Amino acid sequence: MTTNVPVIDTHAHHAPEAGGTNYLNNRSGFWSWAGTLDHKRIGLMYLVGVSIAFLCGGLFALLVRLHLWEPKGMLFDNAQYNQIFTLHGAFMVFLFVIPAIPGSLGNMVLPLMLGAKDVALPRLNLLSFYLWLTGAVLATLAIVLGGFDTGWTFYTPYSLYTQQAVVTIGLAIFVLGFSSIFTGLNFIVTVHKLRAPGLTWFRMPLFVWALYATSLLQVLATPVLGITVLLVAFERLYHIGIFDPRLGGDPVLFEHFFWFYSHPAVYIMVLPAFGIISELVSVHSRKPLFGYKLIAFSSLAIAIISFLVWGHHMFTSGQSTYAMFAFSFLTFFVAIPTAIKEFSWVATIWKGSIALNSPMLYTLAFLIIFAIGGLTGVILGALNVDIHLHDTYFVVAHFHYVMMGSIALAFFAGLHHWWPKMFGVMYDEFLAKIACAIIFIGFNATFLPQFIMGSRGMPRRYATYVPDYAPYHAASTVGVIILTVGIGMMVFYLVASLFQGKKAMQNQWGGVTLDWLCPTPPPLENFDVPPKVVHEVYDYSTLDYQSMQTPVR
Repeated sequence: MTTNVPVIDTHAHHAPEAGGTNYLNNRSGFWSWAGTLDHKRIGLMYLVGVSIAFLCGGLFALLVRLHLWEPKGMLFDNAQYNQIFTLHGAFMVFLFVIPAIPGSLGNMVLPLMLGAKDVALPRLNLLSFYLWLTGAVLATLAIVLGGFDTGWTFYTPYSLYTQQAVVTIGLAIFVLGFSSIFTGLNFIVTVHKLRAPGLTWFRMPLFVWALYATSLLQVLATPVLGITVLLVAFERLYHIGIFDPRLGGDPVLFEHFFWFYSHPAVYIMVLPAFGIISELVSVHSRKPLFGYKLIAFSSLAIAIISFLVWGHHMFTSGQSTYAMFAFSFLTFFVAIPTAIKEFSWVATIWKGSIALNSPMLYTLAFLIIFAIGGLTGVILGALNVDIHLHDTYFVVAHFHYVMMGSIALAFFAGLHHWWPKMFGVMYDEFLAKIACAIIFIGFNATFLPQFIMGSRGMPRRYATYVPDYAPYHAASTVGVIILTVGIGMMVFYLVASLFQGKKAMQNQWGGVTLDWLCPTPPPLENFDVPPKVVHEVYDYSTLDYQSMQTPVR
């Protein structure tokens, strides 16, 4: 038996006394939640909001796939189809993928991992949530006001000429951008100012490092998106001639502005997912992370290089040959710090004491899905290949393997990992494992056929297609139905656990970071006694095995 050495000051990791309060029952009623400054409650409000956005975006995706069951389309005319797939992309990207992990799990876990009572700027944190909520309302209002059919990228000149609610959805994205900026600023200040005594930079958990790198991107890149959608609104309202070719503007300039933000935005989405996976492979393999500093610095390297690769979205836009060479090289270059993470995760798992519970199964699924997404991204970075594959379903499949598959699976993994800490109850592990398998099968059945038909020339965004592609579309539609069943099962058992779940252990998975050494669920100010870190991060020789066997009271 390993000697138990406390990682933080005495009693900081003990269960709260019977009758004590935590953030879930400290105050009840709508206004106590609506005006809360508690990072944990704000994280839960984000969780509910982004989950609803995810389910709405998923519904639009299901409708798209059902429509494409037949070559001539089953459900919509061409104009309606354009609106449905635009709604799918806009809801998923702006309302779910970008804010999901930082807003919900980041808000919940970051202060716990730092040993802090809350984030540095609690009122700004609440404002960030309400800005996200305002953006979601405006995006929904745009549907009522006539919808929008530009695709989630809002490319000019079409977005300047269409009569639909482009200004309204642009305003929604502008507001959502401020939510993202404020969240990033808050996390940066929190990491710099509120670390517990002894928690040096290289004792910080890698989820914190990932959120820190993400926050830098949010603060630096998001204003570019805000300025871009503002310019589109001015162009539509006042015809000032920035993007409109009829007035001497340049539509390709919009692409440069949009992708200068949106490629860093890819890493705003995926870096927090990397952080979750880094935590989970260590905890559920019961091993310190292989190459801790390399993983930490690779997050910062990705954040820096991501500002330089936006042009690989525009290989067919007519940019110079030299620019194309540079962007192609940088696309391959940014794969290096990403590959460092993948190899470090696999090396951590190697010969570890692996627990094949549901969080670890989602983690293993992520490793497979992200490897496919990353390798196909390298394929698209090759100039001669990209010319053929540009604007085909190959790009759709690659995008979804990186964005939906990798990020959603990491989000699900983190949600299952921290669920007992958040609520003090356990979900049904058997159903969780079954749902993970169904989601993994359904996702691959949906998007692997799209690689094949994309390589054979099937263009994306088309409402109809030639019958030659019908078997691939049918297989993809069956896959999304399977995926829907898996996600529905996951929602069911997670919600059911809140009403009839068994009490969780104090340290359900045997973690040694500060988030697992505070009471479960955490009290209002997180720790009964202010923590003090005295050991290196991921040092499992310090694990208090008794806390893993103590049920929540």
